[in-house]
Amino acid sequence: MELFYAHKVSDGIVYLDAEESAHCVRVLRHRAGDVISVTDGSGSLLCCEILDASPKEVSARVVSEQAGWGAHPYFLRMAVCPTKNIDRFEWFVEKAVELGVDEIVPLIGDHSERRSVRTDRLQRIAVSAAKQSLKAAVPQIAEPISVKDFVVQVGRVAAVPKPAECQSVCPDFRLIAYCSDDVAPRGSIVDALAAAGDGVSADGEEKVAVVTILIGPEGDFSQDEVRAALDAGFIPVHLGPSRLRTETAAITAVEAVYLNLGISASPYDSSRK
Repeated sequence: MELFYAHKVSDGIVYLDAEESAHCVRVLRHRAGDVISVTDGSGSLLCCEILDASPKEVSARVVSEQAGWGAHPYFLRMAVCPTKNIDRFEWFVEKAVELGVDEIVPLIGDHSERRSVRTDRLQRIAVSAAKQSLKAAVPQIAEPISVKDFVVQVGRVAAVPKPAECQSVCPDFRLIAYCSDDVAPRGSIVDALAAAGDGVSADGEEKVAVVTILIGPEGDFSQDEVRAALDAGFIPVHLGPSRLRTETAAITAVEAVYLNLGISASPYDSSRK
């Protein structure tokens, strides 16, 4: 199936931007009266009938709506230091969205070699990856923030809110992956996630945990940053015996959550409409 992203939804009418509209009309040859699948990135799959097949702005009427389409049974926030080579960080964003992530926070660490990113470009990559992997929810790309400021915010909890469905029932798991036991001994990320998997519903519809994972830059977190994270309730973890690049470590963490908490969700079915 083809999934389109709507840049605007108003009074039951969805609107595609110029790029989406051109693809819909000129490439896929859709016309007025055709039914297409659309999302505005909020998590619902919208079945829509095209009203105006303009290649500059397609408009379509919402016929039906399916909430939580392509969702996963957890809320994952990845806070990752961007790599010196931005292509590697963009690759991480794309693959993390394909696997399932809800928010990506670019971190600026004491040892970071890159201290700025184009969040607008990263958001476009996230939209494209969500469409490709058939997910109706597009993760948010936050503005860059220092490691220490971020862990202070998380320590206050309310400053980094849980999703609405998790306000009263979801446990809050905070993990920091780094490369040594100098500050505190680390456990396996698999063991740390085991507790988060308790109570995963068989149908995968209930979000059972909010998971926040910190991944450092090429030079790893500083000891001060690790101590600040531990003070904010983060659990120190390792990702196995291999020494991993930043983007590899980040995607390994996403997949660990995906395999430990998301395996109960309904498997992909190519015949889904």
